[in-house]
Amino acid sequence: MTADEIKNMIASNLPCDYITLEGDGRHWYATIVSPEFEGKRAIQRHQRVYATLGNKMKTDEVHALSMKVFTPAEWAAQAA
Repeated sequence: MTADEIKNMIASNLPCDYITLEGDGRHWYATIVSPEFEGKRAIQRHQRVYATLGNKMKTDEVHALSMKVFTPAEWAAQAA
């Protein structure tokens, strides 16, 4: 899968204020900002992102995805 395909899958299934994705075709690194992360712990946020990819993780189409996940307020605080 390409970066654009993965990014589009995430963005179409999760409201994202900001998303970047880079990688080498097997190992991916994402930064995702979503209001849906409000009140969720990091593991719950990661699980929500994995859910957007459906079986792509299980079938190894996406081998590895490392994430930094933020709420909009957390993202704004990072920028300050």
